[in-house]
Amino acid sequence: MASLDEGWADPARLYKEGRRARLLLDAAREAAAEAVGCRADELVFTSSGTKAVHSGVAGVLAGRRRVGRHLIVSAVEHSSVLHAADAHEAGGGAVTRVAVDRAGAVSVRGYAEALRPDTALACLQSANHEVGTEQPVAEVAGVCREEGVPLLVDAAQSLGWGRVEGDWSVLTGSAHKWGGPSGVGLLVVRKGVRFAAQGPADERESGRAPGFENIPAIVAAAASLRAVQAEAAQEAVRLRELTERIRARVPGLVPDVEVVGDAVRRLPGIVTFSCLYVDGEALLHELDRAGFSVSSGSSCTSSTLTPSHVLKAMGVLSEGNVRVSLPFGAAAEDVERFLEVLPGAVAGVREKLGAPVAETVVRDDVLVVDSLGKLCPIPVIELAKVIGEVPVGGLVRVLADDEAARLDIPAWCEMRGQEYVGEEPAEKGTAYVVRRVT
Repeated sequence: MASLDEGWADPARLYKEGRRARLLLDAAREAAAEAVGCRADELVFTSSGTKAVHSGVAGVLAGRRRVGRHLIVSAVEHSSVLHAADAHEAGGGAVTRVAVDRAGAVSVRGYAEALRPDTALACLQSANHEVGTEQPVAEVAGVCREEGVPLLVDAAQSLGWGRVEGDWSVLTGSAHKWGGPSGVGLLVVRKGVRFAAQGPADERESGRAPGFENIPAIVAAAASLRAVQAEAAQEAVRLRELTERIRARVPGLVPDVEVVGDAVRRLPGIVTFSCLYVDGEALLHELDRAGFSVSSGSSCTSSTLTPSHVLKAMGVLSEGNVRVSLPFGAAAEDVERFLEVLPGAVAGVREKLGAPVAETVVRDDVLVVDSLGKLCPIPVIELAKVIGEVPVGGLVRVLADDEAARLDIPAWCEMRGQEYVGEEPAEKGTAYVVRRVT
């Protein structure tokens, strides 16, 4: 609050008000650096976490352009990292996207194998923003360090819970992720990392973040980071118990549910699950009416009508996806009420959606389901209705033109113990072939 009165002036000026603003800015930088675990002169404040990512990626790639133009990212990075990778690739650079397992985690070996003599930078999130899976940052940083490649860590999701371990080179964060104000990000570049800021030169923030600093917001960001980290250890234990309660009880309360993300190495406050035969958007509206604000990676909640790139990379079910984020101070009674409301909400959506009668024909002993023109989750519903009509070992060929079917049909087979044979070309859309096993 004091910074609102004392931090309005330009911290680059020498008059009294400017010196006061500079003191506030320097104190905030020291506090944030202590929370991150870096030197104060390695940290600059940016206008957002996304801006920090874009500046960090572009700056290191430019600074190490003599080494090469190869960039490594994981397949489940935040969109800000992936967009930066796309821009680099469009400009003639090379990008390797490291795959993840069904829990959403990369392997250290995957990064080791992706490293090349011309690798300029590797990027890896500290924890996933959609499913909460924590990544092996310290181990990957060690592999990169041995090869002389800097590692940029997107720590937006985890920084409020504590420092990122490992010998990383560049780190980014976003204040609103730990409960601070929006419009403040931070970028840390370790000493010794070659970095060339891109865009017109500016004297602000060591030339890495142009524009007048928002002193009150920066002070609030640093203060909130210190505050949440001070309570993180105790709060993590409490929130882990609540999210574990959701993970354990949802499959028993709601049939045909897949809980996704690593069961052990995960953030304390995030739990994600997907419900078969459910429209994600309709489910979110039902929960919103009941007083619960949750998110989803389902394609039917997206304007692009494509499933979340995270769920797609993991190869898990995307339809009826629900991401629950428990903030600091979330009450146990609210979790209990959510668990009471959820079964009825899912059942209501399934009832409203119904299960249309599939148009089926038999061609060469293969049952053909025509789901062309039907969106998620209808193709899977129609597949589930007819799988019992074929003998064990028989085939079902689902015709669909919804992009989500490419992810949801294999995920359904995994959940239901059926064999996903693969895709086949079709006159319209794509044919997804399933063999009945049980």
